[in-house]
Amino acid sequence: MTEQKLIELLRDMSLEEKVNQMSQVTGGFFNGEIVVTGPMEDKGFTEDNVNLAGSVIGSMGAETLKSIQKNYMEKHPHHIPLLFMLDVINGYKTVFPIPLAQGASFEPELSEQCASVAAKEASVSGLHVTFAPMTDLVRDARWGRVMESTGEDPYLNSLFCAAMVRGFQGNSLKDNYAIAACVKHFAGYGAPTAGRDYNTVELSEHTFREFYLPSYQAGIDAGAALVMTSFNTVNGIPATGNKKLMRDILREQMKFDGVLISDWAAIEETIYHGYCADREEAAVRAVEAGVDIDMMTGIYSENLCQMVRDGKIREELIDEACLRILRLKNNLGLFENPYKDADQKKEKEYILCEEHRNLAREAAKKSFVLLKNEEHILPLDQQKRIAFIGPYVDSRNLLGAWSFIADAKDVMTLHEAVQEQYVSENSTFCQGSPMLGADVCLEGFGEQQQQSYTKEQEEHMLQEAVQAAEEADIVVLAIGEDRLQSGEATSNANIRIPEVQEALLDRIAEVNQNIVVVLFSGRPLDIREINKKAKSILQVWLPGTEGARAIVDTLFGKYNPSGKLPMSFPYCVGQVPVHYNEYSTGRPHIEGKDKDRFRSKYLDIPNEPLYPFGYGLSYTTFEVSDIHLDRTWMDTSGQIEAEVTVKNTGNCTGTETLQLYIHDIAASVVRPVKELKDFKKVTLLPGEEKKVVFTITEQELRFLTEDGIYASEAGEFEIFIGKDSLTGNKASFVLKK
Repeated sequence: MTEQKLIELLRDMSLEEKVNQMSQVTGGFFNGEIVVTGPMEDKGFTEDNVNLAGSVIGSMGAETLKSIQKNYMEKHPHHIPLLFMLDVINGYKTVFPIPLAQGASFEPELSEQCASVAAKEASVSGLHVTFAPMTDLVRDARWGRVMESTGEDPYLNSLFCAAMVRGFQGNSLKDNYAIAACVKHFAGYGAPTAGRDYNTVELSEHTFREFYLPSYQAGIDAGAALVMTSFNTVNGIPATGNKKLMRDILREQMKFDGVLISDWAAIEETIYHGYCADREEAAVRAVEAGVDIDMMTGIYSENLCQMVRDGKIREELIDEACLRILRLKNNLGLFENPYKDADQKKEKEYILCEEHRNLAREAAKKSFVLLKNEEHILPLDQQKRIAFIGPYVDSRNLLGAWSFIADAKDVMTLHEAVQEQYVSENSTFCQGSPMLGADVCLEGFGEQQQQSYTKEQEEHMLQEAVQAAEEADIVVLAIGEDRLQSGEATSNANIRIPEVQEALLDRIAEVNQNIVVVLFSGRPLDIREINKKAKSILQVWLPGTEGARAIVDTLFGKYNPSGKLPMSFPYCVGQVPVHYNEYSTGRPHIEGKDKDRFRSKYLDIPNEPLYPFGYGLSYTTFEVSDIHLDRTWMDTSGQIEAEVTVKNTGNCTGTETLQLYIHDIAASVVRPVKELKDFKKVTLLPGEEKKVVFTITEQELRFLTEDGIYASEAGEFEIFIGKDSLTGNKASFVLKK
């Protein structure tokens, strides 16, 4: 449909039709699961609202959605199709590693492939929009939703956000198997005070603009069709009613012209924030801010028509919002084919197919981070007696909190994966402990997780594990967070593994010091005790459908781990929020001068995280040479080439991710001690070496200056090239203007 035809359609629609296009409801209204009485009626929904609603959340399946679409369009006065939306975060039925784990791959192009596969499975199941990627910058591991981000660095987040948008949307939304991406949560949602979900956000204007906005901008520049508002306040105003944030910054400055959708009931929450007195004022604030779709409150549908008639809201605001929604439907090709890719036959053909599983296995392997490997205990020698112990040995619980669409029956356990790939006469397998203590109950997305073992059963499990550990040469201890311990609404002040698993670790360490910990989590954890007791730690996050096979590939050396931390692992929770790209202070802590009291430091713990951003080991070792610059100065139109030689000094082929950081020594606004500006992955045979060249231009030197513009300033810069953010391998150059 042409733009002119869309405008003609808009002009022909009644005010009620236009307003209800701006309302989103759940699929339960259409399949008989929910009736418009009781709680839903209290939310502001009537049967007429539902019959005219513009989009649906929470339903899936080609047969179901085609039926809903057909029945809806037959009743609609203008036969306008519905949009079907769902949280397809890190996969549909084929689940990839959680986004934080994908960030550890330092391979955005791989995440683009994963998003493309997720889009394919979702689209044949009838879906049109995913609420992903989440590109909120995260620095506080107490916040459970760090699992949905790709980490603490604006540059890395930007690359991954753009890649995921491209993967979901393809070259055109009309293409087969393309779905619309929704960048979220705008804005600053990843910085809740005290790490508590839904909390207020306190960011300076400079920090907000320079560190938090760039990754959203990258998604917009990549063509994201939607943006979602965040629950938090920005400068004291809830984002969903924040006209300056949405009209001035998002629309005008960042040039976003797509659909802006609220998060779940976020318009209503402006009342609870104390920003709006009632639902009518909430409707005014949100529509004036430019929020096009009200997700699941009925505030728009119950108020906007009358408010237009009373002159409290200009109808032009309704028209512009409705037109953006119609454009999205048109861009997806729904006016020509309201069912788009929905196809029951293709659902069976594509979902969980071998090609998709193979990609999930590759993505999982590349996400693993080897944090420690004393005495080269990994890779495992399968001739040795190995005891696989821990609640994750026989668990299919590898998918992550947002993978509620997937089915655990499609996931292989670690036990099964070992038996599938290796002769296991020398191996024993036992649970050792429950995943959680008996006093812990977890809930999320209709699930509930609570252990029901008796004290006697727990003691029997523990004794069995201790005996297996005593008889083994090596213990592989598969422990960590339950998948419902991270994700939305899972803020924790204690970011250690469950106590019952800590007790298991302690007992095993008493009888066997050759411990390899395979650590599962949706966030960085406080792993000081694990670090003391284990000779090796392999961080595997929540690795997805093919996670177990990928873990076994890595443990036995079929695959050499290459992941790097996208988010620092704190020494303890007292450090958070902690991140590598911090500012120096007037009294910076100097290594080796711990007795100098009057410095910016803790008295009882280190300043540095236990494992920093960019860190990750390999089964081989690498040396990086000093940096050679082809010149020591440049002007604004020039460039500098920085060259290092990296050599594989170990005994097996491996991949190293060389990271380039820059430090602006003196500027009109204080600059971080280091900022990631580029990285390159290099795969080398044993003894092989290779020259790696990075090109630095004036663009990499720009920042938000004292004058509020993005520009570079003349002066001296340090350049660092190394294996992680703590590298001291540096050289200097001067920018002349």
